[in-house]
Amino acid sequence: MVTISDYKSIEKEDGESFLVLVLQGGVEPVKSKATGKIYFTARTANVPATFDEITCRSLVGSQFEGIIRKVKSEPYQYTIKETGEIVKLDYRYEYVIDTDEIIKDQVIEEEFVA
Repeated sequence: MVTISDYKSIEKEDGESFLVLVLQGGVEPVKSKATGKIYFTARTANVPATFDEITCRSLVGSQFEGIIRKVKSEPYQYTIKETGEIVKLDYRYEYVIDTDEIIKDQVIEEEFVA
């Protein structure tokens, strides 16, 4: 299940802008690589929308089926807003509705041991 948590306007390189809905997945525990301690987070993904701003605003809080999954991407630089730190990432998050994709993400592949 995902929730529309917000919307925002994105400006393309040519100056044209469009709206995206910010989708948030469920809460999940994650183990910190730095401290080894568990913390809770929720994945988010931006999905382009053809709606006007009034409609996007009215959709905030709506829930529907699907998940946010982590997918590999070409490496890119990302600036952490709170600290100004620039990090290099090689993944992004995307919204998936297809039931087969959701099942694939939840099943552990069988391994053969010789």
